[in-house]
Amino acid sequence: MGNRRRARELALACLYRADLLERWEGACVEEPLGSWSDDEAVVEFARRLLRGVRDHRGRIDAVVQAHADHWTIPRMNIVDRNIMRMAAYEILFCEDIPKKVSIYEAIELAKRYSSKDAGSFLNGILDRIEGSGSPHG
Repeated sequence: MGNRRRARELALACLYRADLLERWEGACVEEPLGSWSDDEAVVEFARRLLRGVRDHRGRIDAVVQAHADHWTIPRMNIVDRNIMRMAAYEILFCEDIPKKVSIYEAIELAKRYSSKDAGSFLNGILDRIEGSGSPHG
């Protein structure tokens, strides 16, 4: 498994925790990282994702909501919505990461950590976000 995939897994775990506890402020989101990996490249990329999602969560959720027909953010499975947030952050704000890679990685995370239908659910919404043409939805 590559460093970035491992970082995405760690970031997903932290996002899940923050969402479950409703603790998005400051360092609370990335608090567990240091104890989960000693690979600095993994931790640094995970931190980048976590800070991005935390800092832009309102905008990310608005964009996801605008592209998620018949779904609201709170109604989404907690794992799915946090995979979606992370991938949407990459698509909207990380010009150095190819958008198709972000979508592919989100689908791979969903295959491993969510339901059998989650990959196609995420793919549909993320493809619409990616195809919207606007850098921020």
